[in-house]
Amino acid sequence: MRHFLSVLDLSAAEIAEVFDLAIELKTKLAQGIREPILPGRVLALIFDKPSLRTRVSFETAIAHLGGNSIFLGQDTGWGKGREPICDFAQVLSSYVDVIACRTTAHVRIEELAKYSTCPVINGLTDFSHPCQALADLLTLQETFGPLAGKKLAFVGDANNVARSLAEACGRMGMEFAIAAPPGYQFDGAFLLEMKRDLPTLKFTQSDKPAEIVSGACCVYTDVWTSMGQEAEKESRLKSFTGFQVNSALMKQAPADAKFLHCLPAHRGEEVSAEVIDGPQSLVIPQAENRMHLQKALMAWLLK
Repeated sequence: MRHFLSVLDLSAAEIAEVFDLAIELKTKLAQGIREPILPGRVLALIFDKPSLRTRVSFETAIAHLGGNSIFLGQDTGWGKGREPICDFAQVLSSYVDVIACRTTAHVRIEELAKYSTCPVINGLTDFSHPCQALADLLTLQETFGPLAGKKLAFVGDANNVARSLAEACGRMGMEFAIAAPPGYQFDGAFLLEMKRDLPTLKFTQSDKPAEIVSGACCVYTDVWTSMGQEAEKESRLKSFTGFQVNSALMKQAPADAKFLHCLPAHRGEEVSAEVIDGPQSLVIPQAENRMHLQKALMAWLLK
């Protein structure tokens, strides 16, 4: 039995297997074929945070595969101190076949997985967002072909999405570059982890967006103020002045570069409307690929 808490839980070969399966299932769905390859399987969804893409993509994916989903509300006691995670995990995993969890502290999903007897999938924590990162690279593979040697440029906060993207690039032989203001870049501990776990990753970090996007096939950004950081909004807006992805910045990237954003977006802040709504933007196909990737991931985990 395997869990998927981090991109690094899968090897490059295993990610390639999941990608191949995602493309196969996506192609069949476009032809009207929904193979019930997981009949009777039950997915439990545990969410601490609001969600559109993660919740709907997981629920739709398991339905396409012939299974069912249960969305667990706060009345079940998750996160409320009603019972310890060790008991919660053992009982829940005795009822269901797979668990997707969208929570806050990463340690909570690690504890959930430690005691679970079925696969646990990380739907987002404050530290990482691995399903998002793999769906993003699947989108780039569909657009550009083989990923090895390509460059992904991230402009913005070195947050959970950026961390998972760096790991995914390292796994798949891509270059990862990030532009963020001082104080919002990757910390030393994460840089040491990347050097240890991804020794061949070509990585650049700076505070100069124009330099970072040069040569990139993709320019990626995320909100400057994530859920739970609302009290920091004014200081973050000030710090990120000059880091907006707009037409002028996109011109510093190759002409065929694409724009990605994990959504929801704040138009006029981290990205201008003409970019996110323009011809270089892949944000809608990117969001759709969350469903295809997670469908393949669940099928792969449950064999």
